[in-house]
Amino acid sequence: MSGIEIGIVAVVMMLALIYFGMHISIALMLVSFLAISTLRNPELATRMVAAAANDSLSSYLYGVVPLFVLMGLLVVISGVGRDTFDVFQWLTRRIRGGLGVATVGANGIFASITGISVASAAVFTKVAVPEMRRHGYTPKFSVGVVAGSSVLGMLIPPSLLMIVYGVLAEQSVGRMFIAGIIPGILLAATFCITILLLAHLRPGFMMQGAAGMGGVAAPAPTAGEAESGLVLALKLVPILALMALVLGGLYSGFFTPTEAGGVGACGALLLALLKRRLSPAKFYQVLGETGHVAVSILFLILAASLYSRMLALTGLPMAIAQWVTAMELTAYHFLFLYLLVVILMGCIIDSVSIMLIVLPIVLPIAQFFGMDLIWFGVITVVAVEIGLITPPFGISVYTVKAALNDRSVPVKEIFKGVVPFFVAMLVVLFILTLFPVLSTHLAYRY
Repeated sequence: MSGIEIGIVAVVMMLALIYFGMHISIALMLVSFLAISTLRNPELATRMVAAAANDSLSSYLYGVVPLFVLMGLLVVISGVGRDTFDVFQWLTRRIRGGLGVATVGANGIFASITGISVASAAVFTKVAVPEMRRHGYTPKFSVGVVAGSSVLGMLIPPSLLMIVYGVLAEQSVGRMFIAGIIPGILLAATFCITILLLAHLRPGFMMQGAAGMGGVAAPAPTAGEAESGLVLALKLVPILALMALVLGGLYSGFFTPTEAGGVGACGALLLALLKRRLSPAKFYQVLGETGHVAVSILFLILAASLYSRMLALTGLPMAIAQWVTAMELTAYHFLFLYLLVVILMGCIIDSVSIMLIVLPIVLPIAQFFGMDLIWFGVITVVAVEIGLITPPFGISVYTVKAALNDRSVPVKEIFKGVVPFFVAMLVVLFILTLFPVLSTHLAYRY
């Protein structure tokens, strides 16, 4: 067998193993080892495993992964998500669909210091869904807006997906973070517009019985029901201070991404201690969860490094690039097919796995077409995030279902609720694809 044939067999075998339940990192390493052994010999394959482990994990940059994970989990423990939602609920109290808009706004702020979509989905399911149900919103909309807006966690910096992409594409992680600002704001704004349109055009989708359009707006809080605006504003001070510390230091160039993660984790720890939400047992639990998440991501990166080396050895990426060239596809034809494949893969595979499988193959083609890899990374993250809310995998949907613990709201209803947000994400993906400057303007300015 030729190298290209071995590469094709390896990719097909890997996808089959993942489909039948093997963990993505194990599948990547096993298939890569077997392919290299077939191409050369087992001794070389063993040496390449060791080299991939050393080269992919010895870098100082990889310290950013556990630090940002730790910061996000500490923020969750501190109860900042509920405080942020309370503020946005008060600000949007007179708007039709105000609680939905409040959920998006609070999710956006929360995402800017966690970077984990699953964390946002779990927190706001507990915080926002009961409030929306209490004010007469339909179950499918209440859970749909939480699942839909949770994807902001992987686009608004800091983002774990941005870190993974930066590593795979050999791009600056700090620059990737900055590139996500405008697209993140655009996506959040599009979600808010979608909610406002639903409130006026499809009130039955949003409100129980669609009784009285005035009911779509959250009722103004009474003195006995809600705190004053000043007290609520003070609730937002800690999270804004943490954002200013981490993102301000990062964007000004005062911190590297890894240093920003360390400072942010320290700030989140102090915040949790000051709010008296962090007991020794909870702190031990947070450290354990941080270890589990960080090690799984770093092991995936190790496996992806070996996978990339195997593909380069087979010559498959270059053969695909030549094949695409022979077909005389334009850059936009290639981009359309690529984004379609990523969105479809999102229906069955998680976000990080998609990037690890696809990027080593398509990055050489994107470079051949002269595409900016920062912009390419942003649209990749958006396309991958669509998979978080699409059936049958839809990890954000299942996170909401698990956190909700309510049998009266089946998974099917949650998927129905995220349909408007799925459409909104497709619109934003289209806009970002047509206007690369939205992704690159800030990235190359700072």
